[in-house]
Amino acid sequence: MKDMKYSLRALARLLSYPDAQWREQASALVDAIGSESALPAARVAELRTLVSAMLRGDPMEIESRYVETFDRGRATSLHLFEHVHGDSRDRGPAMIDLVQTYEKTGLYLSADELPDHLGAVLEFASTQPATLAKTFLGEVAHILNAIFSALLKRESPYASVVAAVLELAGQKAKAVPFAADEPMDDAWVEPEAFNGCSSRGQSRPGQTQPVHIVRRNPAQQRAA
Repeated sequence: MKDMKYSLRALARLLSYPDAQWREQASALVDAIGSESALPAARVAELRTLVSAMLRGDPMEIESRYVETFDRGRATSLHLFEHVHGDSRDRGPAMIDLVQTYEKTGLYLSADELPDHLGAVLEFASTQPATLAKTFLGEVAHILNAIFSALLKRESPYASVVAAVLELAGQKAKAVPFAADEPMDDAWVEPEAFNGCSSRGQSRPGQTQPVHIVRRNPAQQRAA
């Protein structure tokens, strides 16, 4: 299997906030992806078109569009647990498990990084052998396809980046049903305080516990 660690890291960076440093690096990131040849040439060409268009655009508009795309609503959120746990109390233990998984391989996130962000997930995958990275990403393929579909509906060029991630996972990017964003007023309702505490999903000291990201059924979505 072809090595894909540089492609994974480059895609993680392409999905980060498009500030001045991003603009300086963007073309080189696509060059690195092309050099590794882990993705089809057509997909690399799409990524190059995306980067070229963003570099030609007004920086403030590009940054504003990024925030509007990924930080306004859940359908296109890059935080994977948004699509699995929402605001439920299961999200905290799942975060802890994921951080522990990263740290066991020597990957330590900064204080302002959340472990379920797709960029962090890709960084972790890039530290693994190609076979394990592909398997790991395959576990979240259903979430990635939902994000891809939401981006596609919005006609966002970022859909090509998520499609590239799916291809590295050995999956085909395809349009699937996804949960529509709820109104912002509903999304910002505070959960009931101290509605029970749970340590479910946390590892006991010295005990390894694998991370499994599973589909969330409609009943759970409504409950969250």
